[in-house]
Amino acid sequence: MKHVLDGYKVLDLTQFLAGPAATRVMVEAGAEVIKVEWPGGDPSRKFPFLGKDGRSAYYVQQNRGKRSIAVDLKTPEGIAIVKELAAQSDVLIENFAPGVMARLGLGYDAIKAVNPKIVMCAISAFGQTGPLAHLPGFDNIGQAYSGITSMIGDPDQPPAFPMAAIGDVSTGVHAACAIAFALLYREKTGKGQYLDISLLDSYFHYHEVNVQAWSCSKGEIQPTRSGSHHYAVAPGGIFKSKDSYLFLLPILHMWPKLCEIMGQPELAEDPRYIDNGMRAKNQKDLIAIIEAWLQAQESDEAAIRILEEGHIPVAPILSVEQACRHPHLIERETVRTIYDRTLGNFQAPGMPLRFSEFPAHLDLEAPYLGEHNAQVLGDCLGYSGARIDDLVKRGVLHSEPIPAQPAARA
Repeated sequence: MKHVLDGYKVLDLTQFLAGPAATRVMVEAGAEVIKVEWPGGDPSRKFPFLGKDGRSAYYVQQNRGKRSIAVDLKTPEGIAIVKELAAQSDVLIENFAPGVMARLGLGYDAIKAVNPKIVMCAISAFGQTGPLAHLPGFDNIGQAYSGITSMIGDPDQPPAFPMAAIGDVSTGVHAACAIAFALLYREKTGKGQYLDISLLDSYFHYHEVNVQAWSCSKGEIQPTRSGSHHYAVAPGGIFKSKDSYLFLLPILHMWPKLCEIMGQPELAEDPRYIDNGMRAKNQKDLIAIIEAWLQAQESDEAAIRILEEGHIPVAPILSVEQACRHPHLIERETVRTIYDRTLGNFQAPGMPLRFSEFPAHLDLEAPYLGEHNAQVLGDCLGYSGARIDDLVKRGVLHSEPIPAQPAARA
């Protein structure tokens, strides 16, 4: 076995990010992923950064290791190709708007008819059912409906827009998790099934304090954004330090230890700070005390060293560049240097799942549009060269040219 999912075949009818994030995890874990693209390709092929010949680093990052076929799904032949591939696949995953697959003739009933054991996973913004199901949506649309956006930003300012695809990527991971569970169930029972995974469900799952606090308090607690510090847990948040800002979370039993480190052990018994509730109530004064100590240190590095030695959770607020250069992230390949035939070498997020039986990374390359038309249809479906050529001539299959001279590896 080359990796933990070696031998599983995934038919990937997804685009942009949530779906490709799911199949990216699966291909990194050894699954064979056949990416079915429309003639124009996954729209993310046009997302920045665009390098030589308009090649998208965004697309490369999310689709390495997958095989691409470009099929016109508005043709009977295109639909037939997908059904033939589904008949021999373990998983079919799609992230079209609810109802699109059924209108194409590729709904679960149609797919199940050709392969009763298949696990079919649908990813959408709001799910396949419910009053919002028909609406289009992206990551931050689901985030806004979930109540998460209302929790981000300063209390006297508009909610903030996080500059990371937290929902798309983690919904993809939720989908991959559900697929793995369904495959495990199939191993036990022989039965496939249909999975309904949504951005909104995934985002709402992130509430750890907010929902239960509001519900159990009968609305007395109204969770809302509180800027750089948590409204219910203190001390906890972003503090102005000597050189920049640090994140500290010295909660519960760690609070007395922080008081000792700051040379003010009496604060641990001060009625204003005696427990978490009082510390949250008197957070403004508490923040001033901690920031005064931080700013009195020789440097941020010195403050971090002192706090780490005292086992106080602390972190610098790294920029993207600083994170990409951090020795811990590099050593663990949390940030990896990957290679593309057009773009050459560049850094991208690594594989977050680690397996002791498969410690090495697979050598993966992102496909060009329709690069594997002949290979997939010939090897998997037994189509002859003449038949494939005919499908190309009639506009059922599409592809883009592959550079004759690949970029040099660094």
